[in-house]
Amino acid sequence: MKRIFVIAAAAGLVVLAGCGAASKSTQEEAKVPVTVAEVKLGRVEQSIVYNGDIQAEYAVKVFSKIPDRIETFFVDEGDYVAKGKPIAKVTATAIEQGVRQAEAGVAALRAQESNLSIEYERMKRLFNEGAVSRQQFDALETQYKAVKAQVEQAEAALASARASLQDALITAPISGIIGKRYLQAGDMAAPSVPLVDLVQMERVKVVFEVTESDLRLVKVGQTAAVRVKGQSERLYEGKVSKISPILDPMTRMATVEVLVDNRDRQLKPGMFAQVVVTTGVIDHVITVPRFAAVENTSLTRVEGKDEVVKKYVVYVVENDRAVQRELDVVYVNHVSIAAKGGLNLGEKLVVQGVNNLRDGVGVTIIEEEK
Repeated sequence: MKRIFVIAAAAGLVVLAGCGAASKSTQEEAKVPVTVAEVKLGRVEQSIVYNGDIQAEYAVKVFSKIPDRIETFFVDEGDYVAKGKPIAKVTATAIEQGVRQAEAGVAALRAQESNLSIEYERMKRLFNEGAVSRQQFDALETQYKAVKAQVEQAEAALASARASLQDALITAPISGIIGKRYLQAGDMAAPSVPLVDLVQMERVKVVFEVTESDLRLVKVGQTAAVRVKGQSERLYEGKVSKISPILDPMTRMATVEVLVDNRDRQLKPGMFAQVVVTTGVIDHVITVPRFAAVENTSLTRVEGKDEVVKKYVVYVVENDRAVQRELDVVYVNHVSIAAKGGLNLGEKLVVQGVNNLRDGVGVTIIEEEK
């Protein structure tokens, strides 16, 4: 019996020892791995973020003045056209016939004017010599002046007909790229239907609507960063070029335009863009990455009104434990938080692993960012 008791006691000691080791192992595993960075002073850009549409800096619709069938198209979508170069030609048979008739009329009247001119000079000489009466001379002079007026009228009509004939050849009013072609050769052109869209894309503008409260922050000349879907890794730099002087009475928003260089033509009119406009800079302030803070939102009653209150909590490492701190926030944007209190310079701020922390939990620093 004594032997059995000794064996059982030994087994119990082994189990207790195993439990002790497991407990120690559990404590070690409970420590959360984190990455930290030293708390320092920095600068935070104040900005507003909006979504907008990309448009060509200049875009015109080209129409035909002549309602007739399109004979030829000289360009297609994507082609570059210099100012004054042909885009399309419209059939103008009736106008061509009108030009020929006007030319014939002018030629006949000029011949008549030439004959009357000779007769007028002869009659004038005879009148001065007293060989013809005043009545005869005045009658010929009146006839001669009438023909001269008819010649001028016919020449004006000819010039108008030739101008109309020139309108049959539609040319580019500005240099640019054919963004869209609405008709084909053989279609009927009309003054109310555009032939093509002509756009200039060396620069594009991002157009977006700004709220009434943010409008006071936006100024012409402010820098802006533009990002488009499909090119998330690239930021395009631009400047605020135009701010609408009025607000839409329905939305209480104003239109703002940001001009962006687009020499490589990667930005296309019609694209959807996100715009970040820099409205100011805060220097010499404690800066915290936005992702390193936990945002807590609550509804608080202030002076009889419900107000949404946001608090930002971060963690610092002290004696291998996470210590929760509430920031005294000055400004928040989509990248950084500017704070005037809640942290001390030189402290180790947790920047990765924040979501796994709570106040007082053990941590292991696996990296310290520079």
